[in-house]
Amino acid sequence: MTQQPTFEQLKLSPLVQRAITDLGFVQPTPIQAQVLHFTLAGHDAIGRAQTGTGKTAAFLITIINDLLNKPAAPERYIGETRALVLAPTRELALQIAKDAEQLAKYSGLRIVTLVGGMDYDKQKQQLYADYVDIIVATPGRLIDFVDQQAIYLDQLEVLVIDEADRLLDMGFIPAIKKIVRHCPPKTHRQSLFFSATFNQDVLNLADQWLYQPVKVEIEPEQVTNETVQQVVYIVSTEQKYDLLYNLIQLDNFERVMVFANRRDQVRNLADILKRHHISCAVLSGEVPQEKRVKTLESFRAGKVRVLVATDVAGRGIHIDDVSHVINFTLPEHTDDYVHRIGRTGRGGATGVSISFACEDDAFLIPNLEAAIGRKLDCTHPPEQLLKKAR
Repeated sequence: MTQQPTFEQLKLSPLVQRAITDLGFVQPTPIQAQVLHFTLAGHDAIGRAQTGTGKTAAFLITIINDLLNKPAAPERYIGETRALVLAPTRELALQIAKDAEQLAKYSGLRIVTLVGGMDYDKQKQQLYADYVDIIVATPGRLIDFVDQQAIYLDQLEVLVIDEADRLLDMGFIPAIKKIVRHCPPKTHRQSLFFSATFNQDVLNLADQWLYQPVKVEIEPEQVTNETVQQVVYIVSTEQKYDLLYNLIQLDNFERVMVFANRRDQVRNLADILKRHHISCAVLSGEVPQEKRVKTLESFRAGKVRVLVATDVAGRGIHIDDVSHVINFTLPEHTDDYVHRIGRTGRGGATGVSISFACEDDAFLIPNLEAAIGRKLDCTHPPEQLLKKAR
């Protein structure tokens, strides 16, 4: 068995290495170990990896190390960035920026986040306050800045496209094509492209945007984490809320994420939980961005015990110590199930995922089992968990 390399052996800039040491990282994750060897040498790369595998740190370490090794041109312009990371959702973009700040702690590099749903003028002020090195953006908002000629991408050194399959699903590809046309040609920039799946559409895009890329695929040992216990309770639609309420009353349900498929379901659930004096908050696409950020911080800090969310919160949000994930409704897409339950059992901790299956959605179980490669434990809940919520 070959010895895993350490970050020290990658001969990174001391300023990057110091930040990595502060974060307590010693050995790269499998995708970091495979991809960094090539990306640090300047190669383009296409990587297939699930969320939670360390791909964000892989591309951020590459960017920060590269920008430190090649100092900025003496003559720079405001609104001109050296690196760009594109992400499909505001939550993911904000999380990437947060990780970037930690890894760039000693580098003196300036990071700006441009996402929709937040004040455009405030973001423009932030962008124009000083030279910018790294922009993390959602495609729609970045296009706003490009169209206003408030941002220039012609000197871009590194382009990262994260969760390409999700960007495709959300219809962002025309916007990204427009953005890429404003960047230097692919032979004159480094491009890194990450996706949870490699379908033909994703591979065609990689072919257009990457130059002789190295291909790295990390097969998850298991699609879902072994540290997450997965249970499915077979119930009627009428029993679902009572079951949820009684589960939340149990002592070990300390920090809980409850997922439903639709915004109205999430809203209604949160209203009923509040009426039962349960500390909860909502995370969905209709919640204004600034409020979403505050909600996440409150949940992280333990001020809110239950977060009721749509799948907008299933991806790209890293919250440690989520004790339980409850799927109030089963997701229609198997990858949403994987992302939902991946919110618990992070960093080697144990977690529990409980899904409610009723006459409306139990037919989805075989698809979920096929996707995760294992049988789900389907059972009826104990009688005491079905008593009427008071």
